[in-house]
Amino acid sequence: MSQKTEAKRAVSRKDMTKAQWTWKEMKRNKTAYIMIAPFMILFFIFTVIPVVLSLFLSFTSFNMLEMPKFIFMDNYIRLFLDDDIFIIAIKNTLIFAAITGPTSYLLSLFIAWFINELAPKMRALVTLVFYAPSISGQVYLIWQTLFSGDAYGWVNGTLMRLGILDAPVLWFQNESYVMPLCIIVALWTSLGTAFLSFIAGLQTIDKSLYEAAAVDGIRNRWQELWYVTLPTMKPQLMFGAVLSITGSFGFGGIVTALAGFPSVNYAAHTIMHHLDDYGGQRWEVGYSSAISFLLFLMMIGANMAVTKILSKVGQ
Repeated sequence: MSQKTEAKRAVSRKDMTKAQWTWKEMKRNKTAYIMIAPFMILFFIFTVIPVVLSLFLSFTSFNMLEMPKFIFMDNYIRLFLDDDIFIIAIKNTLIFAAITGPTSYLLSLFIAWFINELAPKMRALVTLVFYAPSISGQVYLIWQTLFSGDAYGWVNGTLMRLGILDAPVLWFQNESYVMPLCIIVALWTSLGTAFLSFIAGLQTIDKSLYEAAAVDGIRNRWQELWYVTLPTMKPQLMFGAVLSITGSFGFGGIVTALAGFPSVNYAAHTIMHHLDDYGGQRWEVGYSSAISFLLFLMMIGANMAVTKILSKVGQ
């Protein structure tokens, strides 16, 4: 666009209100708005409305049969003062998120970085090997077989033959082992979509950037990673961060598949389990809405913290 056109637009903007200017720009870019309209409509219907509705219902007593009854902050007071299991769920969720979130994120990034250095055919094969556990429907069956609670389980059988154990251990029914084992399984299955996005981001980096960096004084691969690779693929880093946060706070399915619901002595009970208990089994929708909204706030807070950290990458 020429300088003359830019100056003309700047002058015309001074004569308009903000609303008029916005409307004019929307009409000028109407094709773009039409293209994103389907996504925005679906996003509004299936994301924005449910979040707002959940916030409203969290201040009510609602059982899906009767009309909601407004009870103000009673659900939140009950959560923190009368619900001991919820406090356990918060602790377990935070422990799991603090371990699996950053670890799976860094694991995905560094494995993708390693795979990117391989030859194309080998890269495709190794990518499949690492990605397969995240899409395999039998992944939990493997771990249940490994840690079966009888003498035929591979871990129990091996340890007994070595004389380390005298009797089989009920791994997923022992509160000392449930959480560590679930964390290991979660990490094993964490190389999913974020992992693929990192590989894609690494493939799109212009090789000439590394040559220019070498001229500017970059001397090793770690400096290349920090000053060239990571700043160039910030969109993929943000996308992977969102997926890691979502996965780390919503890992209830892993525990249910391995240890049942509820887990022994609530040793691996999470906010997702608590939400499913009250929303899907007891039908206390108002109370479960309060749980879900608190989980939503925790995820938003974690996302904001990660965004702030990633904004400093390469600076």
